Amino acid sequence: MQTGPDADDALGAGPFPVGYTLATMNERGIETDGRAREANDGAGGVDDRAADFPPALEAPGADRAPYRRLLALADLPPGGLRRASHGDLDILIARTPRGIVAVDDRCPHMSAPLSLGELDGCVVACPLHNGRFDLCTGEPVRMPTTGGLDPDGQYHPTWSPAGSGPKEDPPGKKSEARRLTRVRRFRYYPVRIVEGWVEVAVPS
Repeated sequence: MQTGPDADDALGAGPFPVGYTLATMNERGIETDGRAREANDGAGGVDDRAADFPPALEAPGADRAPYRRLLALADLPPGGLRRASHGDLDILIARTPRGIVAVDDRCPHMSAPLSLGELDGCVVACPLHNGRFDLCTGEPVRMPTTGGLDPDGQYHPTWSPAGSGPKEDPPGKKSEARRLTRVRRFRYYPVRIVEGWVEVAVPS
């Protein structure tokens, strides 16, 4: 896993490692979510479709949730990030090269809104601490500058972006809190495209 801006891309240690594509998952016999494939019947264009995601990372209760019309497809350009809210739940809807995904609009590190970040392929960059997260696999690609624990509990130190001075991390409660903060994997909400609208299965 990357811990700084100049590290080479590497596979992570989780069940769906960083760098996996849907083709890689299929080649290695990893099952993906069939609801997305069913929802895509008759849909046109690769990035007009709902993306598959690892079933183990489906959001709790989403398998029984009704689909809710949240966003017009015309308002989500390729590479676009949009926030859609239902009740007190804020959802990030992203149009990646692998299809449209819906996750919580909260960075898996410290909950900053990822809809304010930047999307490069499947990887979204957090606007707060420079972490990068793969929307197609659910895995972190680069740990935030504050370091901390990855999803598997491995510690990563603080780091500084290129051109910046070393990041100070004096001992104390704040340093300990950063050290023990765990980055999570994404949790996904099933998506379907109906009559030009993005519909998302959102628990009540």
